[in-house]
Amino acid sequence: MSESAAFDPKQAHVVSEWKHERPMNACRIDPQGRYVFGGAQDAVVSRFQLSDGAKTDLTDGHLTWVRCLAFTKDGSHAVSGACDGKITWWETAAETPTPVRSIDAHKGWVRSMDGSPDGSIIATGGNDNAVRLWNAEDGSLIHELTGHEGHIYSVAFHPSAEFVLTGDLMGVVKQWDVATGAEVRTFDAKPLHSYNGGQGVDYGGVRSLAISPDGKFLAAGGLHEATNPFAGVNKPLVLLFDWETQEVTQKHTTDGVERGVIWRMRWLSDGSLMGVTSGKNEGVLLFWKPDAAGDYHRFKMPSNARDMDLHPDGIHVATAHFDSHVRITRLTAKVG
Repeated sequence: MSESAAFDPKQAHVVSEWKHERPMNACRIDPQGRYVFGGAQDAVVSRFQLSDGAKTDLTDGHLTWVRCLAFTKDGSHAVSGACDGKITWWETAAETPTPVRSIDAHKGWVRSMDGSPDGSIIATGGNDNAVRLWNAEDGSLIHELTGHEGHIYSVAFHPSAEFVLTGDLMGVVKQWDVATGAEVRTFDAKPLHSYNGGQGVDYGGVRSLAISPDGKFLAAGGLHEATNPFAGVNKPLVLLFDWETQEVTQKHTTDGVERGVIWRMRWLSDGSLMGVTSGKNEGVLLFWKPDAAGDYHRFKMPSNARDMDLHPDGIHVATAHFDSHVRITRLTAKVG
């Protein structure tokens, strides 16, 4: 896949879709842009070759749902995390990948994962309220980061690799020093959390984090206006923080998108922010400029979307869907 037309999200269109046997929870594109890996609700990691969609199932790595994915240095290995609390390493380009190693990473679900910019560290967050940093080469534990009071829904490395950011169920974002494991400061993302007294549940949380390449903004995504958590009655929301002052400079809204959650965000080459959400039986890619609350474009896809990743070319987008498909969308005009 290569860039052969002008970048324009308003020209987005699906160019490929590939089916698995069960609903998809997660997707990531390897750093070399050869494959998209998907995590499913049948304990399987699926690898799709981007050139032709050829599918390989990676089995025996987990016992239950695969929820998150990341890659090691140069994309030589993929790492998957699941609701069994395990993270598993796979050789990315092997003809028939088998588990290289599998370790007990968390007590309960592994909910989130990210690889450091240099690929040397894998960060994971789970239902045990802990964040752990792992040596990507041998799987050894580097640091355990404690202090959150809710499930860890999102982890993201700062582009400088100096810090890792983590977001939890209670709407708290913590910044940690990677070298020492020390907590640096906290961002207040509590508008993404709600408590429903009638149902007796905490709901929402920081479901996604994204730091702009220039380091000026931290985006925290999730949901708000949650009037009925059990029925999923809520709206997507992104809080945009100024990195230096920690103040919320913008609240990116999604008028007209109901029952949605911002599952993941990526910054684009034109300085805009792209997020993926689920709606009423549809997936939606949303695009915002930092200086405006509302999205400047949205692209609808079939079936609820659960995750998203951006190809290294900055043009192709992978999305994981409840209808068991992985879809590839191109952010340019149609060719031909």
